[in-house]
Amino acid sequence: MSTKLEKVDAVVIGVGWTGGILAKELTQAGLKVVGLERGRYRQTDPDFQPPHIHDELRYHVRYDLMQNLSRETLSFRNHQEQTALPYRVLGSFLPGEGLGGAGVHWNGVCWRFLPYDFEIRSQTLARYGERKIPDDMSLQDWGLTYDELEPYFDQFEYTCGISGQAGNLQGETVAEGNPFEGPRQRPYPTPPLTPSYANLRFRQATASLGYHPFMQPAANLSEVYTNPDGITQGACVYCGYCQRFGCESYAKPSALTTVLPVAMASGLFDLRTHCNVIRINVNSSGNKAVSVTYIDAQGQECTQAADIICLNSYVLNNCKLMLVSGIGKPYQPASGTGVVGKNYCYQASTGATVYFEDEIFNTFMGAGALGVSLDDFNGDNFDHSNLDFIHGGNIANYSTGAGPVRSRPVPPNTPKWGSAWKQNLAHYYNRSWSFSTQGSVMPYRSNYLDLDPTYKDVYGLPLLRMTFDWGPNELAMTEFMAQILEGIAKELGADKYSISKLTKHYSIVPYQSTHNTGGTIMGADPNSSVVNPFLQSWDVDNLFIVGAGNFPHNSGYNPTGTVGALAYRAADAIVNNYLAQPGPLY
Repeated sequence: MSTKLEKVDAVVIGVGWTGGILAKELTQAGLKVVGLERGRYRQTDPDFQPPHIHDELRYHVRYDLMQNLSRETLSFRNHQEQTALPYRVLGSFLPGEGLGGAGVHWNGVCWRFLPYDFEIRSQTLARYGERKIPDDMSLQDWGLTYDELEPYFDQFEYTCGISGQAGNLQGETVAEGNPFEGPRQRPYPTPPLTPSYANLRFRQATASLGYHPFMQPAANLSEVYTNPDGITQGACVYCGYCQRFGCESYAKPSALTTVLPVAMASGLFDLRTHCNVIRINVNSSGNKAVSVTYIDAQGQECTQAADIICLNSYVLNNCKLMLVSGIGKPYQPASGTGVVGKNYCYQASTGATVYFEDEIFNTFMGAGALGVSLDDFNGDNFDHSNLDFIHGGNIANYSTGAGPVRSRPVPPNTPKWGSAWKQNLAHYYNRSWSFSTQGSVMPYRSNYLDLDPTYKDVYGLPLLRMTFDWGPNELAMTEFMAQILEGIAKELGADKYSISKLTKHYSIVPYQSTHNTGGTIMGADPNSSVVNPFLQSWDVDNLFIVGAGNFPHNSGYNPTGTVGALAYRAADAIVNNYLAQPGPLY
């Protein structure tokens, strides 16, 4: 029997970046909020302090901060004719688990999606015509514009203290910044990070090719910063332990260091860890969420009633909870009808590694988002008229820190083991570095998420099933980008270089990116989206679903900055519109 708990104003499911933002904003509005986090409680001190936080085996290899796949995972297949099998060993992507979510172990790259992204279908049709969009590509606009989201981008950046150089201030191009970005109302809150020698070499080479390199925005803070909520954060020490690690010096903002302290100080936030939500309960009419059911740390089933429910867990779990709760119409690929699970996308990367005989680089130092980027081949910043793909990707050289366990650079044709491998590894460890394209992924009718008919999780619920493969757009794009990267490698004067491209079919085995998107997409039409432009469920108006699952496609950027902006916009809509008059906001 489920223990029924006293009703509260709001429940937040998943307490990472988006859950933390909603918790802060709702408690500041005077609401009593319960936060349900399935992972453990943690804080910078003592959890992320040296020497143990620099343990590469624990965090980089054995994934201490990641989801426990023995309790809940998903099944995967490339296409419908295959039998999906469970994802039993973390590989292609690494969902976080525990207080703060994946925002604890992120590398800190913080972008605003391009204005083109939000109106991608409309702008593609306007410039190239209908023939540019294949029939099986389920491309759609987001239901809002960059200009509508810009104030919330600004709010998230100033909450974090993002370090960077503006390239477009109120429509005026600024030197040293990104000339392709959308207009911003004010500069970044802190200056850019200090570039590495590899960054400087990359910037020099790409500028000589006529491109527009710039120091990219980073949530590894260049200086001590106090945000508008009075939270002070530290400055990056370039230790090289960012991605897959927590930050020891409070210099990589996360929900733990920014929004959650404000929510906790309100006295209105009840945080419950080790609580796994298994169902969102609706009324008999199916148009109102009345409660959530979860399993607590003692294995007991509890039901928490609330007036507002915010679904803020990771992309994949958000979609699964919608499906197992029977909220919204499940997507059907054969007919193209339904919405929950639709437009699952990922990230398509193309990479290059350069090797030098006589140049030394301090590759062991770095920060997760320390890099020089260029957007000349991102979005629709270049002419696609004679190309067989749309969109593109950001190209960047990152100096993230080459740990001795995780970094093993050797040039092509090096033996896989033995004395020659060891000699090359020792020689090229500080004589090589990489740059890559983080490529966009377009939605296809055949790529989607649904419930697996065979496999179940530890709670007896069906696993989420992922059906995904690269489409023609991504395969054509990687061939194009490989040529651009090779040109940069030659301009750098590298003694040797290697280029990596997408394989013909997507593999879930090697790590690529934890940038899963789609499944609970947003839009202006309930027939083609799960949530409206305020991230409110079309079917259940007191349910708000927030995260990268809202993206109808994936851009050539990391998703966190856009996710944070959407979370602030949803919170604003709840506080300033929904509370006064509960009901549909769009």
